[in-house]
Amino acid sequence: MSGGTPKTVGGYCRARITKDEALRYISHLDYASLMQRAIRRAKLPAAYSEGFNPHMKLSFASALSVGVTSEAEYMDLELAEVLPEQEIADRLHPVLPDGVRLIGLKVLDDKPKALMALVDEAKYEVTVPLCGSFDGVQAALASFNAAKECVYIRKTPKKTREIEIRQYMHGDVCAKEEQGGLLRMTMAIRITPGGSVKPQEVLALLCERYALPVQPDCASVHRLALFGGGKALLSECAGEVRT
Repeated sequence: MSGGTPKTVGGYCRARITKDEALRYISHLDYASLMQRAIRRAKLPAAYSEGFNPHMKLSFASALSVGVTSEAEYMDLELAEVLPEQEIADRLHPVLPDGVRLIGLKVLDDKPKALMALVDEAKYEVTVPLCGSFDGVQAALASFNAAKECVYIRKTPKKTREIEIRQYMHGDVCAKEEQGGLLRMTMAIRITPGGSVKPQEVLALLCERYALPVQPDCASVHRLALFGGGKALLSECAGEVRT
């Protein structure tokens, strides 16, 4: 029998969680820190990196902008030992902070490809006060959806850049009128190695270029789903169906 230190047998799990209203205005880094603390409170045997400053082997999918809520946040956690799915969920669920719900969890057979490398599309819902007719909404969206190219000027403190938005849109932007003078829009946005576009930027362009009759400063943005290669990142989660 050969000597040496026995290899540690560990496992991997993927969870779909939420970022609800209570956490709308915290940053992605703060959100990740909340989840690390929850994992420690759950006494899950998380694996840590080696070296002078070890860190929990926890990773997330595409980061949300501050102010956006989501029912499709994903995290991959490496464990130092293999545990059943139900035990992981039972330990984690009671210690989650306000604003986070556990929607689904799956133990993975092998080390997964990084979530950030998997994700290539996000689906959003934008709810915004309507300040004109729904006929005006339909006309604006019809023009935008039919356009072959549409340039948005992205301005940051350091530079101004032209972004061709149509290359990042998957399908049409759709809308329906809700009670209370609200408009609810859905849009699917591609996430590529070369970049992407934010739903807030799509909304801003629709107002500036196509005269969408809404109040963009009062919009709320909610992520409905994330996809990789046309598939949900956790197919067992009900409600995540690419259309």
